[in-house]
Amino acid sequence: MPKHIPHPRWLLFALAVGGFAIGTTEFATMSVLPFMAAGLGIDEPTAGHLISAYALGVVVGAPLISVLGARFSRRTLLLGLMLFFALAHIGTVMAPDYRTMLLFRFLSGLPHGAYFGVGALVAASMVPAGKRAQAVGLMMLGLTVATTVGVPFTSWLAQAVGWRVVFAVVAVLALLTVVLVARFLPKARMQGGGGSPLKELSALTNRQIWLTLSIGAIGFGGMFAIYTYMASTLTEVTGVSAKAVPLVLGLFGVGMTLGNLIVPRLAGKQPMLGVAGLLVWSAAMLALYPFAVHNIYYLCVLVVFIGMGGAIGTILQIRLMDVAKDAQTLAAALNHSAFNAANALGPFLGGLAISAGFGWASTGWVGCGLAVAGLLMWWITVRDAKKHAG
Repeated sequence: MPKHIPHPRWLLFALAVGGFAIGTTEFATMSVLPFMAAGLGIDEPTAGHLISAYALGVVVGAPLISVLGARFSRRTLLLGLMLFFALAHIGTVMAPDYRTMLLFRFLSGLPHGAYFGVGALVAASMVPAGKRAQAVGLMMLGLTVATTVGVPFTSWLAQAVGWRVVFAVVAVLALLTVVLVARFLPKARMQGGGGSPLKELSALTNRQIWLTLSIGAIGFGGMFAIYTYMASTLTEVTGVSAKAVPLVLGLFGVGMTLGNLIVPRLAGKQPMLGVAGLLVWSAAMLALYPFAVHNIYYLCVLVVFIGMGGAIGTILQIRLMDVAKDAQTLAAALNHSAFNAANALGPFLGGLAISAGFGWASTGWVGCGLAVAGLLMWWITVRDAKKHAG
């Protein structure tokens, strides 16, 4: 363990708190959308643009901040990103109308990818090479726990107090992260900084980075294909009440949490083998989905298993560290842009299948196909790496 970090566990906790804040605002917006629409005097489809604005902020902010912040230390970047995140949420709380809210949701998304990218680099620098995946997985627990605890809590909070309080809570969590990171991440030279924007931009010419990103952008889309339409599937096909939907959705978070605790321990030293294993696992679990949707008990177990496939994000983060060379920050941040692309691709293809008349359960076949396509990209990536290594 590096001697210059006196409280590594507390630092991982601090980074996880930031991940919890980001995960809560990303997923909770979906659950409180009806309340936001009513409060702003707009319909729900229009309110849905607030989710798109946040996602756009993630896609734009990850590469932009990584390049512009190349000369700053990772400690400075983390503190600045979470302070900006907190201020953007204070603006969200105070936004008087839809257009202003749209702006602040976009601004809120800007730090997302860069925070996780820089945080992953910091977490990995704290441990031996073989345990990097475990450290990154622990940091990512904040994001996965947000889907399990944060979303149900904020849904209750929005009904009991008001939806603006949800974003106020996120702002407080972000400020708490600033305090904790300032306390437990010392000013040390090995925490990065002094880099070059041009070196960071070199990631854009690195074929291995793009191939690795494509694995996540395609292969991870399967989970989003079923998650997006899970509520309708549960009520229309499984036949459960609307009150049970949040509980089943929360099982995704349980699975993702278990995945980030278990998988990095098994695949930390061989990340690409871990990626292949997770894609095969996801393809198999998603193929079972159309058969499990008719039984709530089978479905609940399967949802946990599908959620465990979410650990692919952690393992791909380690792979990007290995191939990024002088563009560590940008490559790590782009990983989250790739997963937001998956968040767009999966629901789009799943929606096409439903609109074509194949039924709600057909999203499982769509997800399986995306996992298999991700496995094909994995094969291309490995083959390309061996070719150039030779």
